[in-house]
Amino acid sequence: MPSPLKPVSFDLIAFDWDGTLFDSTKIIVRCIQAAVRDVGGTVPTDEAAGYVIGLGLMQALAHAAPDVPREKHNELGARYRHHYLSHQHDISLFDGVLPMLDALKVRGHTLTVATGKSRRGLDEALQAVELQGLFDGSRTADETAGKPDPRMLHELMQEFGTTPERTLMIGDTTHDLQMALKGGCASVGVSYGAHESAAFGALNPRFVAHSVQELHDWLAVNG
Repeated sequence: MPSPLKPVSFDLIAFDWDGTLFDSTKIIVRCIQAAVRDVGGTVPTDEAAGYVIGLGLMQALAHAAPDVPREKHNELGARYRHHYLSHQHDISLFDGVLPMLDALKVRGHTLTVATGKSRRGLDEALQAVELQGLFDGSRTADETAGKPDPRMLHELMQEFGTTPERTLMIGDTTHDLQMALKGGCASVGVSYGAHESAAFGALNPRFVAHSVQELHDWLAVNG
């Protein structure tokens, strides 16, 4: 049996943020819809707004509001930030996230975040939930390529001297799992976030967790 205090399969674990660790999906959907409404676009459905979660902000907004002209994209982004900032403290970590991260840290995994959020947004979120000491590194969409481009995973692997075979990406969207597949890394999907897990199968995740506890249990044995 492997030691419980050593990584079993993966030295580096990269987590998506929104919808995977942070329970923000509903707020993000409402903020996207409000921003599109503010600039006079056709308000996307909950499903359409949820689908773009995980992409870089402007890529996500452009996809969710295809009838908003490019000259209004800056205003669209500003309205989204306005709505999100007014609600960012309404959201919190999913139950069980902190014990899971603590256990992984004790076992010696390198813990990172790979997110479509901006650097400013992620730093504010990390400060709000007092997680600064748990994560060894992170990449955000505004400082590298957005998902599903695997560049942020490649940069994290290079930073920590890890190979794709020893890297695991965990996320709640097909964008996360596509990024892992393109980067040559294993992935785990979670079904409690933005995307329906029925779409995950074609992207070959090692596991699909339906709760944080299921994710924790799987990582304890397979991580």
